[in-house]
Amino acid sequence: MKISRRDFLKGSATTLFLAGFNLPALALTSKKKNLVVIMLRGGMDGLCAVPIIGDKNFEKKRKSILIENTIKLNSDFALHPKLKGFNDCWNENTGTIVHATSIPYTQRSHFEGQNLMESGGRIPYKDKTGWVGRAMKLANLEGDGLALSLPMPLLLRGVPKNNNYFPGRGKLPREDTLELLRSVYAESSEDELLEMMNYIKKRKDEEMIGGYSSHGSRKNKNLAKKAAVYLRKASGPRVAVFEVNGFDTHAAQGGVDGTHTECLVEMDDIIKNLKDNLKETYQDTIILTVTEFGRTIKQNGGNGTEHGYGTAIFMAGGLLKKSQVYTDWPGLKKKELFDGRDLNATIDARSIYASAMSTVFDLDFNRIRKEVFWGEDLQDLSNKLFKA
Repeated sequence: MKISRRDFLKGSATTLFLAGFNLPALALTSKKKNLVVIMLRGGMDGLCAVPIIGDKNFEKKRKSILIENTIKLNSDFALHPKLKGFNDCWNENTGTIVHATSIPYTQRSHFEGQNLMESGGRIPYKDKTGWVGRAMKLANLEGDGLALSLPMPLLLRGVPKNNNYFPGRGKLPREDTLELLRSVYAESSEDELLEMMNYIKKRKDEEMIGGYSSHGSRKNKNLAKKAAVYLRKASGPRVAVFEVNGFDTHAAQGGVDGTHTECLVEMDDIIKNLKDNLKETYQDTIILTVTEFGRTIKQNGGNGTEHGYGTAIFMAGGLLKKSQVYTDWPGLKKKELFDGRDLNATIDARSIYASAMSTVFDLDFNRIRKEVFWGEDLQDLSNKLFKA
C-alpha cells in the first residue's frame, strides 16, 4: 500500500500501546516503576512550547506566531499558556523540560526522522527494533504485551510477546487482519505466531477495548485514563506509548490558538489525565515525549515553520528529581544556529532516554548505552534528572 506524506502526517488522533504485562520476576524482586512515552509526530516546535524570554531577535522572526501571555518558568524560559496540565506538574515539582535537544538526525525527512526517533539509531531503516523494546529485553521484561493498534510501533519491537491486536466487539480476527498480523510478524517462527494467535483468543474484548469505541474512534483523554488503570496494577504493564500526530505546521501554525497549539493541548491532556488517574503510582512513573526534530526559528510566508533541528523534551512524574529546565543553551544568534536557521541541539536526546530507562528498569546506564544504543557516546543524566 502506498502511503502519501499527507496521509502519514494528517490529523491529530492519538493511539495507545501497552507493553510489559504479567511480570512474575518483578513481583518478587523490586517495586514496579512505569515508563510512558508520548511520540509527537511531525516535528514539535520546542520554541513554541517553551519560548525563550526576552530575545528580541527571536520575537522579530515570529511576529505572527509568537506565543503571548506565557507562564514564566524561570528567568530564561516560559511555558505555553495552554499547557495547564504540565504546569500543575511543574508546580508540584514533578515536571522537567530538556531544551535544545534532538536525536542526531539533521536531514529533515519525517519518514527517516521518525524511524530513527523510534529505533534510536543513526542510519534510517537499518535497525528493525526500537530502543524501548531492546531495553525491556535487557531488563528481562518479556511478559505478555499488548498494543491497542496495528502494527506494533518500531519503538517497542525487540522484546518477545509484545503482541498487538485491536478486536471488533465479540469477534476473532478477520482473514485480512490475520494477513496483516502475519506480515508484521514475518520474521517470527510459526510457533511464535501460533502463540500470539492463542494469546489473542484468550483476551476478553472488555479488557482490550480501553478508550476505543467498537468503531475504533479514539479519544486521548479516555486512553490516558484507561492506561493509568492498567499501569496502577502490580501485574499490569510497565510501559505505555502514545502517539499524537499533526505537528507538521508548515502553514497556519498560529499563536496561542493555532494548529500547533491544538496538538500541544492533546499532549497536555495525556499528561494531565495520566497524572490524575495514576494516583499514588504517579510517584513511580516517568512520562516523556519524543519527536523527530524541531522547527525553524523564523516563520515562513504561510505563518508556519519549516522542518528544523533542536527541540524540547517534556517529562513528568514522581521519579523526576525536581522541576527544572535543563539545557546547555546554544543561543539564537545566526552564528549560533544550526545551518544558520535552526535551534541547535547540544544534548543528544538518547542520553535522556537511556537515563530514564536506567531509572525505571533498574539497569546500569552503561549497560543501556552499550547494549541498547550500540556504545554511542551518551551522557549519563540520571543523577541530574531523576531520583535514585
